[in-house]
Amino acid sequence: MQNADHALLRQLSENSMRYRDPVAAVEWTQLDTASFWLPEPALSLYGLPEFDTLALDVRRRLSQYEFINVMHAGLWLERVFMRRLSQRLSSPLPRAAYEYFLHEMREEAGHSLMFLRAIETGGLEVPAAAWQPPRVADWLARKAPARGALFWAATVIAEDVPDKFNRYLRTAIGINPAVREICTVHCIDEARHIAAARAQLETALLKLPRTAVRLINPVVRLLFRQYAQVFYVPPAPFYELSGLTHGERWRRLARGNAVHHAFITERLAPTIRMLEGYGFRLQ
Repeated sequence: MQNADHALLRQLSENSMRYRDPVAAVEWTQLDTASFWLPEPALSLYGLPEFDTLALDVRRRLSQYEFINVMHAGLWLERVFMRRLSQRLSSPLPRAAYEYFLHEMREEAGHSLMFLRAIETGGLEVPAAAWQPPRVADWLARKAPARGALFWAATVIAEDVPDKFNRYLRTAIGINPAVREICTVHCIDEARHIAAARAQLETALLKLPRTAVRLINPVVRLLFRQYAQVFYVPPAPFYELSGLTHGERWRRLARGNAVHHAFITERLAPTIRMLEGYGFRLQ
């Protein structure tokens, strides 16, 4: 790391000092199943003719399961990240990095507890095997060298993609107030985490020749696409749990939904521009 990186990490650690448990920051009694947890324009089936035929209670339940899908994606990524970060802490690190990583692990653990509480509070059925991470992205996130550009590019993706969705939800009309609080807590902490991950990525890229960036680009593109898909389109069982039969059919409809594609493209655009600034090509 360079001196500028150390200064950034010290500042981020200072900003993390006034820690508040995310679970305590949410008014959980407001997370009721009588309300939408995501706005309808954010739902994977929104814009399809079939969506307009769905009963209100089915659309509302779908919004709740699609939010649970987002929570599961967050649990998966933070589990992998905390495991990898704890491995980094087992090796000697500059004090600024060591302190900051401890702060980030505390905050990520708090987010995971908040996500678990969100899933449990609604009381909706979620079978243990209903949600699975994408295999290739999961393997790469667990195996990529923790000091390398590939790992930090994956970390930037995993933090920036949900951040842009959370920022959309914070201003959306008609969503559950507890969901808004969850998104707000996550946004505040993730601003620091994204800044740190970008600094780590920039440092790692400085050590690579431009040809190496081109070599890892297909892997970064695959990670980006797999994560965006699992984040924005829930697994087939979630459609069935929402009251729709033949979940695989509904998932295929969602994946081919041009309106939802446009929604996703708008949310992903800032992340794509940022990664293109580092020399990656994701389109």
